Amino acid sequence: MGLLGMAARTAVVAGTATHVAGNVQRRQQRRWAEKDAAQQPPPQQQDYPPQQDYPPQQDYPPQQGYPPQQAYAPPPPPPPAPASAPEPAGGDLVSQLQQLGDLHTQGAITDEEFTAAKAKLLGN
Repeated sequence: MGLLGMAARTAVVAGTATHVAGNVQRRQQRRWAEKDAAQQPPPQQQDYPPQQDYPPQQDYPPQQGYPPQQAYAPPPPPPPAPASAPEPAGGDLVSQLQQLGDLHTQGAITDEEFTAAKAKLLGN
């Protein structure tokens, strides 16, 4: 018998032992509960007064509802965009023109787009 067979046999034996022990424990608890119930006196019944007939509750005024909740104020509008962008510093303008030229030579923008962007940067 290999290692796997021995492990399976051990699991079966352990499972059977657990099942038998559980049955014994349940039987003992049931016997103890029956013994305790036999020793306690039966509960005494209390005499309650007869129930009264009450009038229907249709004459009450309707309940008042809560006032509607106030809505949050709308957020303020975003600040307006500046009318014209400030002119960049001299060194920054040169680098932007170089980037624009690189895009034009790579073919990412057309001649018309290059001319319009250059005119915008130069302020013409």
